[in-house]
Amino acid sequence: MKFQVLDIIPHLKNPLTGGIVSTADRLNQVVQTARRAEELGYDSFSVGERHAGEFISSSPTTVLAAIAAVTRRIRLQSGVTVLSVLDPVRVAEDYDTIDQLSRGRLELVIGKGNEVLQYPLFGLDLADQWDLLAEKYSLLRRLWREEGVTWSGRFRAPLAETTTTPRPFAGAPRVWHGSATTLTSAGLAAQWGDPLFTANAIQPRENYKVLIDHYREEYEFHGHDPRHQYLGSGSGAGGVFLADTTQEAKRQFGPVYEALTANRNVPGNNSPFRDIDHAVAEGPALVGSPEQVIDKILSYHGLYGHDLQSISLPTTLPFGQQLEILERFALEVIPAVRAAAPTSLWEPADPFGGRPKSAGATEPDAASAVSADHDDHRSDHAHVYAH
Repeated sequence: MKFQVLDIIPHLKNPLTGGIVSTADRLNQVVQTARRAEELGYDSFSVGERHAGEFISSSPTTVLAAIAAVTRRIRLQSGVTVLSVLDPVRVAEDYDTIDQLSRGRLELVIGKGNEVLQYPLFGLDLADQWDLLAEKYSLLRRLWREEGVTWSGRFRAPLAETTTTPRPFAGAPRVWHGSATTLTSAGLAAQWGDPLFTANAIQPRENYKVLIDHYREEYEFHGHDPRHQYLGSGSGAGGVFLADTTQEAKRQFGPVYEALTANRNVPGNNSPFRDIDHAVAEGPALVGSPEQVIDKILSYHGLYGHDLQSISLPTTLPFGQQLEILERFALEVIPAVRAAAPTSLWEPADPFGGRPKSAGATEPDAASAVSADHDDHRSDHAHVYAH
C-alpha cells in the first residue's frame, strides 16, 4: 500500500483551549508538513480546496507550488480540485505549471466538492454540479492531450485552436476522481478508466463499498485494463492520533474529536460517529495504538482492496505534536501495512509509476540539492506553533 498525507487546511480554534495559529503560520505548517512527510518516506502529499467555511485552502495551486519548490521526490496531489466551479483552461495552466516545477510529480484528484455554498459564490447553479463536472473534465482531458483544441459546450465560451501553456511535463498527469456520496463520480472515473478516491470519511463503510463496487463494475463494462484500476481511501474526519494504547489514545484525543464533531461548522459535522468510542469501534478514524491502527487499515483493505491510504493530521493540536504523530505513523504503522498489502501503484508496472523525463529536462544542480538538504534538516524542528 502507498500512503498520502492530506491537508484540506481547516483553520480552527482548538475546541478545548480556544487557541488558534495565524493564517500565515497555518499555511507555512502545510509546507513544513509536506517536507517532513517526504523525509519520512510518505508517497504523496495532497492539498484540498474549499471556498466556504473555516478553511484557507481556496488557492491549493499556490500551496502546492510552494511545496514543489522545497521537495524533490514526494508526489503532489489535490484533494479535491473542485473542477465543477473552475475554468478548465485555468486549471490546465495552473496545474501544468506545478507539474513543470515539480518535474512531473503532479496528480490531480477532481470532484464537484461537498460545499454547496461554492456554487453561488462562482455564479453557478447547484443543480448543474454533475453536468459541470462531466463537461469540464472532458475539456481538461483534451487540453492536456492536444494542441490547437477547438471546442464548444454548455458552460463556457467556445475555444478555437487553443493550446494551453505550459504543457504538461511529460504527458497528461494522472487524474483521480473523488467520491463521497453518489454513484456519479464513481461512474465518471470508470467511464474514463481513471482511479477512484473514496472519501471514507463520515458514513458507515458499507455505504462507500456500494460506490466502490459500482466503480469496479462500470470500469469492467467500459473495457479498461483491470491492472490499472487503482483505488484510494480516506480515513475519517478528525485526523490520525496514536498513543501506546488505544485507551490512552481515546483518553487524550477523545475530547478534541468530540468537540470538533459536535460543531456543525467544521469537518465531521455530519458524522454519525459522535463519540470517540463509536468512531474507533465502527468508524474509519485512525485513533489508537499502532497495532490497532494497522488492524483497522487492513480491515478496510480487506473490504475495499485499496492501494492508497490517505491520512490527515489533527491540525488543532500543537504543530510539534502533529509532527510527532506523522513520524510515529511512518515508523510504526506504514511498514507493517506495506508488507501485508502490496500494490503496483507508482511501481514499474503502473503506467504512471515513473513518468518519463521531459525532453531537455535537467536535474537540480548540486549546489541547490545540498542547500535543499541542509534546509530540510534545519527545518525539522522549526515552525512549531503551539495553540
